[in-house]
Order: sequence, then structure tokens, then C-alpha cells
Amino acid sequence: MEEILYELREHSAGLNAGRWDYIFSIIKTFRGRGRGWVLPDRADITMTTAFMRAYTERLVATCHRRGAHAIGGMAAFVPNRRDERATALALQRIRADKDREAQDGFDGSWVAHPGLVPVARSAFELVLRGREHQLERNREDALDPAELLDVANAGGITMEGLRANIAVSLRYLDAWLQGSGAVAINDLMEDAATVEISRSQVWQWLHAGVVLDEGIEVTEQLVNRLVAAEAERITSEQPDDASRLADATRLFCEVALAGEYEEFFTLRAYRDYLRD
Repeated sequence: MEEILYELREHSAGLNAGRWDYIFSIIKTFRGRGRGWVLPDRADITMTTAFMRAYTERLVATCHRRGAHAIGGMAAFVPNRRDERATALALQRIRADKDREAQDGFDGSWVAHPGLVPVARSAFELVLRGREHQLERNREDALDPAELLDVANAGGITMEGLRANIAVSLRYLDAWLQGSGAVAINDLMEDAATVEISRSQVWQWLHAGVVLDEGIEVTEQLVNRLVAAEAERITSEQPDDASRLADATRLFCEVALAGEYEEFFTLRAYRDYLRD
């Protein structure tokens, strides 16, 4: 963060706390260092998880020390016009998330849907009280760099988490191969980092010999079986002649079950699936 702000200097308005990207970077960087570096179900990794909390605190401190704005991360919850209860829950979660960011010293934030702007704005207006930012908020206490890598005991690894990684990846890749960059899935806004995290977790769990909380070992056979079941479920729910689900399934398996870790799924996808 220090180097990015130094190099960009007057060309940078600040830094954004990319949530999924930091999680992906943690998995990718430490994927081969043993069981102690294996992250739990993605759903268990929240912004109050130790290493994520340390990450945002470090970002605010670094930005404000250099006079740059700290921009909060995107809360992935999106409203659902067909489900009032889901919409109310999304707004409640967004408000709690933005309240925390504003109180932690962020100068602003961004959201996944225009309908969420008033919620985010009201949270920051309550703290800013007419000011445009809170750059004057600096941390005098030292931040421990080790906390950025405090991934131990972050949560469990479950069959539900494994299924979720596969399900959201197949649904997103199907849409991505058809040209969509961001897709709402189960009332969450997902993007390419979603697949990077999900396929990386499957790869890491497989190569680390993880045993799920249910007592089942993550094996290639198990993953293939779950992939086939999810692909069948998607087909039954939304049969579509334009679907690229078959390609999405192959692509996911290629990067999640490979012997060697693929740096980015997009590189393989552009080369092998989007050449035309």
C-alpha cells in the first residue's frame, strides 16, 4: 500500500479495501504452506475476522498518513425486488457494514447496486457531520504486521462450504463466458474474484488433504461428484440454449483439480474458451 501510493502520488485519490481480492491473495500466496494456512468456508470470512480487520485498519492508517482517501469495500448484498424479506436483510447488513467502516475512519465506500447508495451515504453522513472526509484521523498506536496473516481459527470447513464454492463458480462462469462481468447469485453480487477464491479453496483443500467438519476427506472424486450434481441442478432450473454451462464446468475442473496451481482462471479462459 505504501509503494502504490508513493508511485501514483498525485494521480491517486486513495485506496479501496478490496475484500475478495485480499482473501484470494492470501490463499494464492500461502496455498502450499500446510494446514495452518488453509482458510475456512468463504461465508465464515467476514470483515471482523482477525486478518481482514487488520487489513482494513492498516489501509486506513496508511492512506491517512499520506493524505489519501481510504475507500471502504463493496458489501456484496443486493436488494431483491421479488423478495421483500431478502431486501430488508440486505439493507440491514449493508448498514451495519457501512457503520463499521465510517466509525473505523474510512472516508467513503462503494456498493454493488445503486439502490444501496442512500444506505451507505447515511452511515457516513452520521459520522462525517458535514465534512468531506476524515483524513485527520490518524493512528498513533503501532499496528502489528503479523495480524495481517492471522488466519488461524477463522472458521470451519464444511460440506456446505464446498458445495457453495462449486455452485457459485459454475453459475458465475456460465454467465461470465457469455459476457457478464458481475452477476447477482443468491442475493449476492459476485465477480471474477468469487471464482478465484472458490476454485483456489477447492484446490487448496484438496492438496492439503482437508477433512471436512462432517468427517469426509476432500478428494478429486468427491469434487467431481458434487460438480456433476450441481451442473444437473442448474440445468433443471434454467434450461437455456445459450448456456455455456458445459464449458463452465470444464473450466472450473481444470483450474480447481489441476496438479499445478493456475495463477488466474481468466488466463486459461481467454486462451481456451474465448478465442473467437
